[in-house]
Amino acid sequence: MKRYTFFATCAPGIEPILHGEIRAAGFSKSERQVGGVRFEGTMRDAWKANLWLRTAVRVLRRESRFEAAAEGELDRGVAGVDWSRFLRPDGTLWIDAQAKESVLDHTQFLAQRVKDGIVDQVRAADGTRPAVDRESADVRVHLHLYRDRATLSVDTSGASLHRRGWRTAQGRAPLAENLAAAVVLQSGWDRRSPLIDPFCGTGTLLIEGAMIAANAAPGLTRKRFGFETWADHDPAGWEAARREAESQVKIPRKLRLVGSEESANRVLEAEAHLAGHPFISELSEWASFERRAAEDFAPRPGWNGMVVSNMPYGERVGENVEPLHETFGERLRTLSGYSVSLLTGSSHLAGLLRLSNAARTRVLNGGIECQLVTAQIP
Repeated sequence: MKRYTFFATCAPGIEPILHGEIRAAGFSKSERQVGGVRFEGTMRDAWKANLWLRTAVRVLRRESRFEAAAEGELDRGVAGVDWSRFLRPDGTLWIDAQAKESVLDHTQFLAQRVKDGIVDQVRAADGTRPAVDRESADVRVHLHLYRDRATLSVDTSGASLHRRGWRTAQGRAPLAENLAAAVVLQSGWDRRSPLIDPFCGTGTLLIEGAMIAANAAPGLTRKRFGFETWADHDPAGWEAARREAESQVKIPRKLRLVGSEESANRVLEAEAHLAGHPFISELSEWASFERRAAEDFAPRPGWNGMVVSNMPYGERVGENVEPLHETFGERLRTLSGYSVSLLTGSSHLAGLLRLSNAARTRVLNGGIECQLVTAQIP
């Protein structure tokens, strides 16, 4: 089977966590880069990456690299790819373009130029013209232009991989599923001790943690990946890969999941998300969600659990979250034997927790610069 170069993208700051996932999955020649991780493999590896990578946003497959300091060079580079392998004449496509330190730097023009080249090539077969569809294109193409060096890639994922498919409610400020997975993975959680979220919202962190503990591939709950609509897709092989992933789900018995939230509606939504999940709903038996303010957080002594949370950032006008961080940090410091992995809005807010020997990782959450704080409570 032919081998390709892939690039798994992720949120800024998550690259080391994603690289750890890719190494653990056994993908070859992996290399951490800005914005993601490069690796090599076959299309079966692309299927595996889309199914199993918890912190990735997209998995791109490189098709061509060439110099493009002029429009003609870009046109020839696009024409050099056989687009009929991906796009049927009656199909749809979308182009994403990025440019930096290049002569050709107008991204809208670049996207239009690439689109025209692909459409002209496909239309030449029988006169049928593929359409443009931004939301649910059959084929998504990425152009990355850096210092006049172009890289053309096809998006094997389609919609962002954070869209797992299990979420039915958004809540007030939902944490993306792939970033929630990063918070859990960075924590070093043993997948057996209680997992506790005193700012649980609609349950995203707890559900991602439960999926990790159950070895449930995050892509199993998605309806579609980008490669499924390609002209040369292998449906039978893909279905076998899905069945193999499903066979590896193993529900951990008596895994305690504990969530609390001030909003009664969010508590109900968190319960519904877990109970309605097609692969880990059995864990509802050992899960508890309750309405409680984070200031009243008081888990059972001796549990030695893992506290994971996406804390309020104070992004709303008039919202002062500094006292909350101080009070919450004071409570955390009394939990000897516990561990924490907390996402908070700034280095200043992270400092107000006053957790000794805490490690901090800078990450971006929806364009907001945040701190991922991990610590063991002595």
